Amino acid sequence: MVEQSIVKRAKELRNQLNQYSYEYYVKDDPSVEDFVYDSLYQELVEIENNHPELVSEDSPTQRVGGRVLEGFEKVEHDIPLYSLNDVFNKEDIIAFDKRVQKALSRQVSYTCELKIDGLSVSLRYENGKLVQGATRGDGTVGEDITENLRTVRSIPLQLKNSVSLEARGECYMPKKSFMRLNQHREEEGQDMFANPRNAAAGSLRQLDSKITAKRNLSTFLYSVADTDSLSSSTQYDALQELADLGFQTNQERKLCHSIDEVWDYIEDFQEKTRRLVLRN
Repeated sequence: MVEQSIVKRAKELRNQLNQYSYEYYVKDDPSVEDFVYDSLYQELVEIENNHPELVSEDSPTQRVGGRVLEGFEKVEHDIPLYSLNDVFNKEDIIAFDKRVQKALSRQVSYTCELKIDGLSVSLRYENGKLVQGATRGDGTVGEDITENLRTVRSIPLQLKNSVSLEARGECYMPKKSFMRLNQHREEEGQDMFANPRNAAAGSLRQLDSKITAKRNLSTFLYSVADTDSLSSSTQYDALQELADLGFQTNQERKLCHSIDEVWDYIEDFQEKTRRLVLRN
């Protein structure tokens, strides 16, 4: 029988390491140096090696699986993952607003968010624990890529509250990760990825999660399948609630009370994007 002091220490280490990982990968505000994390991680590895019965699914040591899959199983989405419609100018935005006001017979506010170019994913949690991750697929049927999504450090294995929900968002490859990957592939004489979206999609469809883990992917969550799983009544508040649960949400969001404010938001970020492209 394992001593209670060891059981307690293993739990302390899991909680501490998961918090440090959240601060680093989600909040981008680490509170400890890397060597501190690495030291505690190795202590947990040693405890789990000596006492395998203490290994839990939410342990940071369990993010990368040990088996190579033969293929991906199909997952049927209980609530379809719909795609977004494109608009191309201010007139399209105004027309959309008019349709919304006509349908609801009232003025509405909008939550403006940035569209991240990655791969749409669905994350299902039961009592706060990640039990399944899937691709969007055709919106009705996707693929089970749980093993690969567990390697993405910004995805919590255990939520801060024991709620059951299905969170949806975008898994993407940050620019630094993309440049590092292509540099490595060029050095190895391999074909380089055309863009970060293709690289992210290819990374998530690896049958060996160890490869996915090396790709340094990240996520932004933007909705839940069933709004009844959250207490929030608006999209803006729901994003904050998702963040409070431990998910990474895009901080460049804004609550706009008119369609003119929405257009100002779009123009502002179009200019920021142009400056970013020129600078890089």
